[in-house]
Amino acid sequence: MGRSRYKFLENYPHFLTCTVVNWLPIFSQPRFVQIIFQSLDFLQTNQRLALHAYVIMENHLHIIASSNNLPKEIAAFKSFTARSIIDDLKGNQAEYLLKQLQFHKKFHKTAQDYQLWQEGSHPQALTNENMFLQKLEYIHNNPVRRGYVDEPAHWRYSSYRNYISQEGLLNIDILDI
Repeated sequence: MGRSRYKFLENYPHFLTCTVVNWLPIFSQPRFVQIIFQSLDFLQTNQRLALHAYVIMENHLHIIASSNNLPKEIAAFKSFTARSIIDDLKGNQAEYLLKQLQFHKKFHKTAQDYQLWQEGSHPQALTNENMFLQKLEYIHNNPVRRGYVDEPAHWRYSSYRNYISQEGLLNIDILDI
Protein backbone atom coordinates (compact mmCIF):
# COMPACT_ATOMS: atom_id res chain seq x y z
CA MET A 1 0.00 0.00 0.00
CA GLY A 2 1.47 3.33 -1.07
CA ARG A 3 2.07 6.12 1.40
CA SER A 4 1.56 8.89 -1.15
CA ARG A 5 -1.33 11.32 -1.21
CA TYR A 6 -1.00 11.31 -5.00
CA LYS A 7 -3.24 8.92 -6.91
CA PHE A 8 -3.49 7.67 -10.46
CA LEU A 9 -6.83 8.11 -12.23
CA GLU A 10 -7.76 5.59 -14.90
CA ASN A 11 -8.27 6.67 -18.51
CA TYR A 12 -6.29 9.93 -18.28
CA PRO A 13 -2.74 10.86 -19.25
CA HIS A 14 -0.67 11.84 -16.24
CA PHE A 15 2.07 14.35 -15.58
CA LEU A 16 4.78 12.60 -13.56
CA THR A 17 8.06 13.66 -11.98
CA CYS A 18 10.90 11.28 -11.14
CA THR A 19 13.67 12.79 -9.04
CA VAL A 20 17.09 11.41 -8.15
CA VAL A 21 17.75 11.13 -4.41
CA ASN A 22 19.26 14.30 -2.96
CA TRP A 23 18.94 15.85 -6.41
CA LEU A 24 22.24 14.28 -7.49
CA PRO A 25 23.13 15.31 -11.09
CA ILE A 26 23.19 11.77 -12.47
CA PHE A 27 21.84 12.77 -15.89
CA SER A 28 24.66 15.19 -16.56
CA GLN A 29 26.31 12.04 -17.95
CA PRO A 30 24.79 11.21 -21.37
CA ARG A 31 25.18 7.44 -20.91
CA PHE A 32 22.62 7.57 -18.09
CA VAL A 33 20.20 9.59 -20.21
CA GLN A 34 20.56 6.81 -22.81
CA ILE A 35 19.38 4.28 -20.20
CA ILE A 36 16.28 6.44 -19.63
CA PHE A 37 15.66 6.68 -23.37
CA GLN A 38 16.13 2.96 -23.93
CA SER A 39 13.72 2.11 -21.13
CA LEU A 40 11.04 4.54 -22.34
CA ASP A 41 11.48 3.28 -25.90
CA PHE A 42 11.11 -0.33 -24.71
CA LEU A 43 7.89 0.48 -22.86
CA GLN A 44 6.51 2.24 -25.93
CA THR A 45 7.59 -0.44 -28.41
CA ASN A 46 5.95 -3.12 -26.29
CA GLN A 47 2.79 -0.99 -25.98
CA ARG A 48 3.06 -0.81 -22.21
CA LEU A 49 3.15 2.99 -22.13
CA ALA A 50 2.28 5.90 -24.41
CA LEU A 51 4.72 8.78 -23.99
CA HIS A 52 3.17 12.16 -24.81
CA ALA A 53 5.92 14.54 -23.62
CA TYR A 54 9.18 14.50 -21.69
CA VAL A 55 12.13 16.47 -20.46
CA ILE A 56 15.21 15.09 -18.77
CA MET A 57 17.16 17.48 -16.59
CA GLU A 58 20.39 16.77 -14.72
CA ASN A 59 18.66 15.38 -11.60
CA HIS A 60 15.02 14.73 -12.49
CA LEU A 61 12.67 14.12 -15.35
CA HIS A 62 9.10 15.03 -16.18
CA ILE A 63 6.87 13.03 -18.47
CA ILE A 64 3.29 13.01 -19.64
CA ALA A 65 2.29 9.40 -20.20
CA SER A 66 -0.67 7.08 -20.29
CA SER A 67 -1.04 3.34 -19.91
CA ASN A 68 -3.55 0.67 -18.99
CA ASN A 69 -1.58 0.25 -15.76
CA LEU A 70 0.51 3.38 -15.35
CA PRO A 71 1.56 2.78 -11.70
CA LYS A 72 2.95 -0.64 -12.62
CA GLU A 73 4.78 0.64 -15.69
CA ILE A 74 6.34 3.60 -13.86
CA ALA A 75 7.46 1.26 -11.07
CA ALA A 76 9.03 -1.06 -13.66
CA PHE A 77 10.68 1.91 -15.38
CA LYS A 78 12.17 3.22 -12.14
CA SER A 79 13.31 -0.24 -11.03
CA PHE A 80 14.97 -1.09 -14.34
CA THR A 81 16.67 2.29 -14.78
CA ALA A 82 17.90 2.33 -11.17
CA ARG A 83 19.39 -1.15 -11.49
CA SER A 84 21.01 -0.33 -14.84
CA ILE A 85 22.52 2.94 -13.62
CA ILE A 86 23.76 1.44 -10.36
CA ASP A 87 25.30 -1.50 -12.24
CA ASP A 88 27.07 0.96 -14.53
CA LEU A 89 28.34 2.97 -11.55
CA LYS A 90 29.65 -0.22 -9.94
CA GLY A 91 31.30 -1.35 -13.18
CA ASN A 92 33.02 2.02 -13.52
CA GLN A 93 33.94 2.18 -9.84
CA ALA A 94 32.16 5.48 -9.33
CA GLU A 95 32.60 5.33 -5.57
CA TYR A 96 31.55 8.89 -4.80
CA LEU A 97 28.15 8.55 -6.47
CA LEU A 98 27.62 5.06 -5.07
CA LYS A 99 28.31 6.35 -1.56
CA GLN A 100 25.81 9.16 -2.12
CA LEU A 101 23.15 6.70 -3.34
CA GLN A 102 23.85 4.54 -0.30
CA PHE A 103 23.81 7.43 2.17
CA HIS A 104 20.49 8.81 0.87
CA LYS A 105 18.74 5.43 0.77
CA LYS A 106 15.61 5.30 2.91
CA PHE A 107 16.03 3.24 6.09
CA HIS A 108 13.12 0.94 5.27
CA LYS A 109 14.76 -0.10 1.97
CA THR A 110 16.56 -3.00 3.61
CA ALA A 111 16.65 -5.29 0.56
CA GLN A 112 18.95 -2.99 -1.40
CA ASP A 113 22.25 -1.22 -0.88
CA TYR A 114 21.48 1.88 -2.95
CA GLN A 115 18.55 4.08 -3.90
CA LEU A 116 18.59 6.07 -7.12
CA TRP A 117 15.06 7.50 -7.29
CA GLN A 118 13.13 9.34 -4.62
CA GLU A 119 9.96 7.51 -3.71
CA GLY A 120 6.85 8.34 -5.70
CA SER A 121 6.29 10.09 -8.99
CA HIS A 122 3.64 12.64 -7.91
CA PRO A 123 1.12 11.73 -10.65
CA GLN A 124 -1.28 14.44 -11.72
CA ALA A 125 -4.13 13.35 -13.97
CA LEU A 126 -4.59 15.70 -16.91
CA THR A 127 -8.35 15.75 -17.15
CA ASN A 128 -8.76 18.62 -19.61
CA GLU A 129 -7.03 20.50 -22.39
CA ASN A 130 -5.94 23.43 -20.20
CA MET A 131 -4.21 21.15 -17.71
CA PHE A 132 -2.46 19.28 -20.52
CA LEU A 133 -1.25 22.47 -22.20
CA GLN A 134 -0.04 23.95 -18.89
CA LYS A 135 2.02 20.83 -18.09
CA LEU A 136 3.32 20.58 -21.65
CA GLU A 137 4.52 24.20 -21.47
CA TYR A 138 6.04 23.54 -18.03
CA ILE A 139 7.95 20.50 -19.32
CA HIS A 140 9.28 22.15 -22.45
CA ASN A 141 10.31 25.38 -20.74
CA ASN A 142 12.02 23.74 -17.76
CA PRO A 143 15.54 24.08 -19.30
CA VAL A 144 14.80 27.70 -20.27
CA ARG A 145 13.65 28.58 -16.74
CA ARG A 146 16.82 26.97 -15.37
CA GLY A 147 18.93 29.16 -17.67
CA TYR A 148 20.46 26.23 -19.59
CA VAL A 149 19.15 27.31 -23.01
CA ASP A 150 17.44 30.33 -24.52
CA GLU A 151 14.89 28.35 -26.54
CA PRO A 152 13.14 25.05 -25.70
CA ALA A 153 14.21 23.57 -29.07
CA HIS A 154 17.86 23.87 -28.02
CA TRP A 155 17.49 21.30 -25.21
CA ARG A 156 18.31 17.85 -26.62
CA TYR A 157 16.53 15.85 -23.95
CA SER A 158 13.00 17.11 -24.53
CA SER A 159 9.99 16.34 -26.70
CA TYR A 160 9.68 19.99 -27.74
CA ARG A 161 11.12 19.24 -31.20
CA ASN A 162 8.48 16.57 -31.76
CA TYR A 163 5.81 19.23 -31.17
CA ILE A 164 7.26 21.60 -33.76
CA SER A 165 7.48 18.86 -36.42
CA GLN A 166 11.21 18.25 -36.05
CA GLU A 167 12.85 14.95 -35.25
CA GLY A 168 13.21 14.30 -31.54
CA LEU A 169 15.40 11.77 -29.78
CA LEU A 170 12.37 9.69 -28.76
CA ASN A 171 9.13 9.02 -30.55
CA ILE A 172 6.10 10.38 -28.75
CA ASP A 173 2.36 9.98 -29.11
CA ILE A 174 0.97 13.47 -29.60
CA LEU A 175 -2.49 13.68 -28.08
CA ASP A 176 -5.36 15.08 -30.06
CA ILE A 177 -6.70 17.72 -27.68
